[in-house]
Amino acid sequence: MSNEAATATTPAETAPPPEPIPHGLGASLQPADAQAKTEGTFPYAADLWAEGLLWAAVLRSPHPHARIVSIDTSHARDMPGVRAVVTHEDVPGSPVHGRGRADRPVFASEVVRHHGEPIAAVAADHPDTARMAAAAVIVEYEVLDPVTDPEQAFEAEALHPDGNLIRHIPLHHGDPAAAGDIVVEGQYRIGRADPAPIGAEAGLAVPRPDGGVELYLASTDPHTDRDTAAAVYGLAPDQVKIVVTGVPGATADREDQGFQLPLGLLALKTGCPVKLTATREESFLGHVHRHPTLLRYRHHADAEGRLVKVEAQILLDGGAYADTSSEALAAAVSFACGPYVVPNAFIEGWAVRTNNPPSGHVRGEGAMQVCAAYEAQMDKLAKKLALDPAELRLRNVLATGDVLPTGQTVTCPAPVAELLQAVQEFPLPPLPKDTPEDEWLLPGGPEGAGEPGAVRRGVGYGLGMVHMLGAEGADEVSTATVKVQDGIATVLCAAVETGQGFTTLARQIVQETLGVDEVHVAPVDTDQPPAGAGCRGRHTWVSGGAVERAAKMVRTQLLQPLAHKFGMSTELLQITDGKITSYDGVLSTTVTEELHGKELWATAQCRPHPTEPLDGAGQGDAFVGMAFCAIRAVVDVDIELGSVRVVELAVAQDVGRVLNPAQLAARIEAGVTQGVGIALTENLRTPRGLIRHPDLTGYALPTALDAPDIRIVKLVEERDVVAPFGAKAASAVPVVTSPAAIASAVRAATGRPVNRLPIRPQAAVVTGQ
Repeated sequence: MSNEAATATTPAETAPPPEPIPHGLGASLQPADAQAKTEGTFPYAADLWAEGLLWAAVLRSPHPHARIVSIDTSHARDMPGVRAVVTHEDVPGSPVHGRGRADRPVFASEVVRHHGEPIAAVAADHPDTARMAAAAVIVEYEVLDPVTDPEQAFEAEALHPDGNLIRHIPLHHGDPAAAGDIVVEGQYRIGRADPAPIGAEAGLAVPRPDGGVELYLASTDPHTDRDTAAAVYGLAPDQVKIVVTGVPGATADREDQGFQLPLGLLALKTGCPVKLTATREESFLGHVHRHPTLLRYRHHADAEGRLVKVEAQILLDGGAYADTSSEALAAAVSFACGPYVVPNAFIEGWAVRTNNPPSGHVRGEGAMQVCAAYEAQMDKLAKKLALDPAELRLRNVLATGDVLPTGQTVTCPAPVAELLQAVQEFPLPPLPKDTPEDEWLLPGGPEGAGEPGAVRRGVGYGLGMVHMLGAEGADEVSTATVKVQDGIATVLCAAVETGQGFTTLARQIVQETLGVDEVHVAPVDTDQPPAGAGCRGRHTWVSGGAVERAAKMVRTQLLQPLAHKFGMSTELLQITDGKITSYDGVLSTTVTEELHGKELWATAQCRPHPTEPLDGAGQGDAFVGMAFCAIRAVVDVDIELGSVRVVELAVAQDVGRVLNPAQLAARIEAGVTQGVGIALTENLRTPRGLIRHPDLTGYALPTALDAPDIRIVKLVEERDVVAPFGAKAASAVPVVTSPAAIASAVRAATGRPVNRLPIRPQAAVVTGQ
């Protein structure tokens, strides 16, 4: 016998038993699509194909503001290979659409209101033919002066039949005559940021024999998109079906409805499947962006640093159309004072139309802009009072039971002081050695032009808050069905997996509740009941709650026969590790045995408690729940070049309950890194309303080389009793908080005010050193 063979049969060398597979809530269960995405086999929307496929292209306006004199499509129609050309004249139903308000034309007809607005769409047998045909559509414009300054929108001629004012919210809370011993003022500007989805925006429309159409899209809100499409096509909602396919991840409502809608029109007109894959330039021109914002603040505090009054004016640039500007403004005004106790607050907020690109929902909308401003104000107060910035914040932090400036009592856990103390006490990273022999990263990179002697280190703090779910009376509801057959469970829910981990959570919920190992989540389409949009943590709360309720109903169906047989109630039975046992040990069987040959199913809904709109004074219980975060930023700044390197971000977050540790950590780290881009690089420049450099060369996203060390120093698990599982939204609040913390650290390093995001190099240069 060879040594090799002897070794293989030696008992001491027997392979250890396999590690148990993560199971149920609290485990780091791997996403079901992780392997496919890693190997490059995951089918994204851009990979779609159909027999007899035509290709689409969209003609977009080169002007931000113009009157359309004429549109001549004859040259495009006559090109070989062109199958259809559609304009506003070919829209059979509603000529307008919009997420928050239907005010945006499918195709511009009389007036162009922003750069990139769709004018016409073409279907052809080859993508190059489609693009050439779109370029062959001749549009005669009378160019008009664009209104690009939101402050000028108040006095300018109406850019839209609905006027230039989208919404005005005056918030009055407390005594207007209140004043503090110390007063600081500031003006702040937040630039235009883009969701910049890495995956291409793409879709496929397939006509149906009944005269309807199916749209295959990476939609994040399929039922809303279906209803919008049906209205535009002049069809009943049941004649339009949306199949969600290949969502590569979303940090906003990433799909432009103005991109989706022409697909169905072309498919209905040609009777053929039609596909469109947007170029990067088309993505920048088509979808919505984060609201550029102008903020003016005045903070009053007493001699001990406690806030007495906050006054603010907030102006959101909504761009050409309303979209979700009203909701963003409500968040900005409501959270304008931050997670601090403010007895008197007087906030004026406006969202206006301009000829800039449309703004809309981008993660943390409204809350992110005001966080950068109120945290800058807290730094100014600390400096004027000669207090440590963290100490000043601790003297004012919000807690459960306190009242927001909207008059709403904070009933959810609000451990803001605990979060701040956690990041404050976390050890600081070591200082770099100021010698040329030791290699360390200078701002601008290891091969940067800076000198170590010009580098200053700064430490800053940010406290942020966001609301979860919809607000101001939004009807949040989701429906889910759980089926179990032959020991295999299937979840049907129209909650779209956008990278937030819903499909993994749904599997964990069913595993936990039913003790079933194998759980599948069915693909999403609009034949299923609505689940709503995939944003603000709503699928963890509302859709996860619906799955849990349905699973518990199936659990009751499973246990009732056993409980009846042994003369006990189902509450006296428990399911653990795939086994069903009774409290007294009399009953012990396996879930697999009891499910053999059975088919069980149940459907349930989850609807959180209702909210109400803000009234004429900005008062009302407008939010279901809130989440909080504290971040300490450490930066190195080259005060000669103005370059900034984020060394470390220490994060403490209020998460309610950890449902999937690995997934939660990834979401927080991703949100923090997104905030680094907002703070330092991401700025979509639009001089006179024209998008300059609509590509990923001109729009600088942070890369892995820009990502700092991210230390999650504390996760506070204080469960929110009104939320399923007690969990809170995790992704938006670090995005909101990290830009403010980074700006605070740059202020600490340079002594400069830093009143604009992203931070320009000249704002970090210190002269006379």
